Amino acid sequence: MLRFIVGVFIVLHGLVHLLYCGQSRRLFELQPEMVWPDGSWAFSKLLGDGKTRMLASISCLLAAIGFAAGGAGILLRQAWWHPVVVGSAAFSALIIFLFWDGKMKKLDDKGFVGLLINTVILAAVLIFQWPYLEF
Repeated sequence: MLRFIVGVFIVLHGLVHLLYCGQSRRLFELQPEMVWPDGSWAFSKLLGDGKTRMLASISCLLAAIGFAAGGAGILLRQAWWHPVVVGSAAFSALIIFLFWDGKMKKLDDKGFVGLLINTVILAAVLIFQWPYLEF
């Protein structure tokens, strides 16, 4: 049962990245007046907001694929789930940080909750060796 819950959670966490992919491509707005990733401290001045949005959408798509694959690995009892989930969580945390605008207001619109989830995933898997899935 734990394997199923963890696997589905990881897949769903990955699917949330698709929402941010659509937000960055401006296919829809997750929140009224949400402009993420415009104003990214790392990319907007260098690339401009248009190219920053494209880079963010590709990055979110890659993170979503990684989490979906890692969650599927858990559900299918594959030992390779571990590095895939760790890599996806680290990559996701990095993109949230890099596409952040550097301002401390409306952090939930900028992926802060996802950053917390990624941190918990990394701590659980790397530090606490949890979940221990017998396969």
